[in-house]
Parts: sequence; structure tokens; C-alpha cells
Amino acid sequence: MSLEFVNPPELAAPKGFSHATVGAGRTVFLAGQTALDRSGRIVGETITEQFEQALGNLLTALEAAGGGPADLASLTIYIVDMPAYQANSRAIGAVWKRLVGERYPAMAGIGVSRLWDAEALVEVQGYAVLPG
Repeated sequence: MSLEFVNPPELAAPKGFSHATVGAGRTVFLAGQTALDRSGRIVGETITEQFEQALGNLLTALEAAGGGPADLASLTIYIVDMPAYQANSRAIGAVWKRLVGERYPAMAGIGVSRLWDAEALVEVQGYAVLPG
């Protein structure tokens, strides 16, 4: 494994993220992904559905670069409707666990007024570290 997740006891216990990630290897910079399908249309009516599509798109790009979910070092989630995201955090967490697993990289959630695609409710952008 090329990643070490760091959660110092001096900080509040993280829920759904790690405070820091240390990696050694090749860095992959992953562009922001929304819930676009292959034809370029936003799919999903709910924030959970859009999160699943956006995260799936990010993981597809990561796989094409030679990595997988375990290589994610950092993820930023841009959220148009923060109350809706928080209200659906359990369902979003279930999507995360199904697609990525039980490990959480360093993460941030940022509220924004809108994204490039006006229909997009969420965008995910990240970094991964591949071994060697």
C-alpha cells in the first residue's frame, strides 16, 4: 500500500474522512466530475444519485490512469445544496462504501452556489497516489 492515513489524537475524531494522507509513488490528478453520463447529460434527480454517478466517473478516470479506489489520497466534494447533502449523508456514505470501501482519504466538502452544469448538484475532484 502506498498510502498512510493520519488521524492525530489531538484533533477531533474524523467521521467519513482522514485528517491527512501520506503517499509515496506516482501522483494522479483527477479532474472534477459531475453526474454526466457518456452522452454528456446530467443524470440523477437526487443528490445521492448524482454523487454516485460523479464518484463513478472519477473512479473510471482513476482506473484508466492505472489506479483504483484504494489509491485515492484526497477528495474534494463541491456541493450546491449543503442541507440536502447533510440530510442524505447516510445514503451517500453507503454509495461511498459500495464503490470505494471502508477507507476514507483526506476530504473536504465545499458549498458552492452552482457548478459548470446548471443541473449538477455535486462535483468530486481528487488526487491519487499509485505505487511505484
